[in-house]
Amino acid sequence: QVQLVESGGGLVQTGGSLRLSCAASGRTFSSYAMGWFRRAPGKEREFVAAISWSGGSTYYADSVKGRFTISRDNAKNTVYLQMNSLKSEDTAVYYCNAGLLRSVVDGTANYWGQGTQVTVSS
Repeated sequence: QVQLVESGGGLVQTGGSLRLSCAASGRTFSSYAMGWFRRAPGKEREFVAAISWSGGSTYYADSVKGRFTISRDNAKNTVYLQMNSLKSEDTAVYYCNAGLLRSVVDGTANYWGQGTQVTVSS
């Protein structure tokens, strides 16, 4: 079992930056791919970024490519999402997930956090 707790959300102005963290419990953290999804008001949940268990491979949605960076520290059981050049359309609740890489990317992963709100004001 893996439990995930996100933090780092908040209110930021357009063009600003935030770093989200997702702390995982469980001894098997390093064996899972990790990812981030988001759900904006009135919209479907969408994939944001994913990282392989080793951190050697990363994947991004086109909408965040070049602005967001996903990373992980297996010694700290934590995955991060550095978000730069934030736009109003990035406003959403952000969720981290864990599982096999395909499931992390397509949203069928078994483990999810409770979410953290990111609000970008213009």
